[in-house]
Amino acid sequence: MDEEKFHNEVTATLNAIHALLARSTEIQKEDTEIGRSILDMDKERTKTSVDLLHHTELTNTLAGERTGMARERTDLVREQTRLSTKSTELSVIRTDMSRERTSLSGQRTDLAALRTDMSRSRTGLAEQRNKMAGTRTQYSLKRTTLARSRTVLSNIRTSLAKGRTHLALARTGLAFFSIAIAFFRMFGLSWWTLFDGMLAMGSIVIATIGLAGYRRTNNEVKTLQNSLMTEEEVGVGMGVGPRQVI
Repeated sequence: MDEEKFHNEVTATLNAIHALLARSTEIQKEDTEIGRSILDMDKERTKTSVDLLHHTELTNTLAGERTGMARERTDLVREQTRLSTKSTELSVIRTDMSRERTSLSGQRTDLAALRTDMSRSRTGLAEQRNKMAGTRTQYSLKRTTLARSRTVLSNIRTSLAKGRTHLALARTGLAFFSIAIAFFRMFGLSWWTLFDGMLAMGSIVIATIGLAGYRRTNNEVKTLQNSLMTEEEVGVGMGVGPRQVI
């Protein structure tokens, strides 16, 4: 009975030991898994720390960049302020230039009005000049007509001088013919009769030449007088008075 009890107790003890060993194995397994979990957690923490450091570096970098951007923005604000001031100055200058342009526009309007008046005056002077040019042209035509008349008169005077010369020649011939007749009546028929005949013939030739020249000259004078009358008619049509021919 005692052995059986002992055997039961030993069996129970062994079973308890087996149970404890099994429990110990399970605890070791759990401890191993917990260790692994702790290692994984350490790894994750290390990784997280690295990430945090990287994030911190990024944050610092972003903070530096933000600081730089803030400085740039400050510089831009200052530049904008300067440009605003410059724009204000330019606006003032533009206003002054607008006023000057308005003043120049007024002056240009005055100059345009003055130019219009001067153009009208120039037009009036041009009309007067045209009238004077027409008058000068008429005077030129009159002078030309008078010059032609003077030329015709000069030709008439020359022709009359030729006529006087021819008349003098005819008068000389008649004088020599009278001398020849006087010599013939004085000396009668002699050797001087031949000289008297030659003198008479020569005087007749001279008188004939003189009378023919006078007739030709008289025709020229009549032709020139007709031309002068035509010139005077043209001159009267242009306003030139007739000239008397003596």
